[in-house]
Amino acid sequence: MGSGDAQLRFTVARRDLLRWLYLGRMALVTGILLGAILAWTGAEPLQTLLATVVFLASTLLTGTSFVLTHVRGHEPGDNFVWVQVLFDIAVVTAVVHVTGGGSSPFAFLYILVISAGALLLPLPGGVLAGILAALLFMADVVLLNLEEISPRVLLQVGLFTLVAVVTGWLGDRVRRAGLAIGRVESALRRLQVDTDEILAKINSGVLTVDGEGRLLYLNPAGEALLGLKAQEWRGVPVLDAVNQVAPGLGGVLVRSLRRGKPVSRFKTVARRNGAEATLGVSTAFLGGEGTDSPRVTAIFQDITDQERLEALNRRNERLEAVAELGASLAHEIKNPLSSIRSAVEQLTRGPLCEEDRRTLERLVLGESDRLSRLLSEFLEFSAVQMGKLEEVDLSALTRDCLALVKRHSDCPPGVSFHAEGAPGPVPVLGDPDLLHRAIFNLLLNAAQFAGPEGKVRVEVLRGADCPPPPRDGLNEPVCVKVADSGPGVDPEDLPRIFDPFFSRRKGGSGLGLALVHRAVTMHRGAVVVGRAPEGGAEFTVFLPKTPQEEAARIWSLNGR
Repeated sequence: MGSGDAQLRFTVARRDLLRWLYLGRMALVTGILLGAILAWTGAEPLQTLLATVVFLASTLLTGTSFVLTHVRGHEPGDNFVWVQVLFDIAVVTAVVHVTGGGSSPFAFLYILVISAGALLLPLPGGVLAGILAALLFMADVVLLNLEEISPRVLLQVGLFTLVAVVTGWLGDRVRRAGLAIGRVESALRRLQVDTDEILAKINSGVLTVDGEGRLLYLNPAGEALLGLKAQEWRGVPVLDAVNQVAPGLGGVLVRSLRRGKPVSRFKTVARRNGAEATLGVSTAFLGGEGTDSPRVTAIFQDITDQERLEALNRRNERLEAVAELGASLAHEIKNPLSSIRSAVEQLTRGPLCEEDRRTLERLVLGESDRLSRLLSEFLEFSAVQMGKLEEVDLSALTRDCLALVKRHSDCPPGVSFHAEGAPGPVPVLGDPDLLHRAIFNLLLNAAQFAGPEGKVRVEVLRGADCPPPPRDGLNEPVCVKVADSGPGVDPEDLPRIFDPFFSRRKGGSGLGLALVHRAVTMHRGAVVVGRAPEGGAEFTVFLPKTPQEEAARIWSLNGR
């Protein structure tokens, strides 16, 4: 298909050149005939007769050829072109003969004929036409005009030959380039047809506007989603109409045009004919080149069913999490309640010695305190949510938490703390209260596992000193490392280390590390557990260096 289109392009170009060839030929023979009749008063009758015959023959051939190629639309083949070129060589030879032979001022016409032959015929044909023209010129000079071959004639013959070779080579290159352009145009047309068919059949809407907001393209799916007709709006500013149907969509297009950048994700609700549909939108910016106006394309689709399905999945996940958490809480409450019930039953059965009574009373009070502490920690864990976002100095916050842990009643005696890290403030964007609770719980957990006379090391790092884990959105984070000299974390416990109510420490509720994980996740960070140089566990909290303009996105991601 591409080869056929290229051949068609070549045929059209050849027909255009033939039109100019016809016009030039008739202008030449008409001028020679008029010159023989009007200007050459002393011309011999043979010359006048020759000019007349050449004119009549040219008129007959040119008229017949024009009808065939331009009226009936026949394809001018190589044989047809050879006839035209050979005839023109003969006509120019006749003109040169009657105007002086070797000294004729019209000898330059051979160059035009040779150039035309080189453009109309393949490379060998153009060269042969030039050689034939040179031979006929020499024959006319030597045989018909009986002149000697002068340096001027030899120079002209050499020039004709050189023109034949050069123009033949150039003509062949032009012809090849034309065929190549034809193939490219054919491929582009085929690509355009394929693209139009694809855009017409896909379910996603595609809308393109220029820098002035004028509609350039809207596919059938886009027409159905927006209720707009492309034929009515093409070339007309369309952003206001788009905003009326899908609020914010026009603004996304304008923002993408002004910034020169695409918008990856945007959602809007399209309202038409009393129905609503949630549209997911992304844009592609197409910068203009030269005097071209920039353009932007919006790709949007109906994601209403997908949104509903995702909402149902999120609800099911929340219900499953609540059920699992409730089961864990019930299990944790069951044991102290059983102990309290058993103690109460023994107290009510009959007289007991004073020592047994005090033991049972202490058991009831201790288990009651345990239940109270468990429920308080659970309420604290359940109430974890992102508050007001502001810039927080992570280094200063860690020092405050460390000071509180040292004075806490649950901190074992004799634990030594070593604080290291980057000098100066380490700013992050987050909720200071939530970050404070996370770092405090992490430090207290390390102190409790280190035990009496144990060691806890704390580091606040940034930049190259804090290589991030393989996770998106954590380029160049800041981090807090907390290592202890305790027993460490068994490999089989790693998958459950942050689960609520999972703890290997006697008397632990298993909610401290769960709170740490939840708080850090809300800040789009990560917690990594490893082996500390001291032999115990090392927890590393990574927090992204979030710029101020991302605050709203973090806020929305946490359901605020």
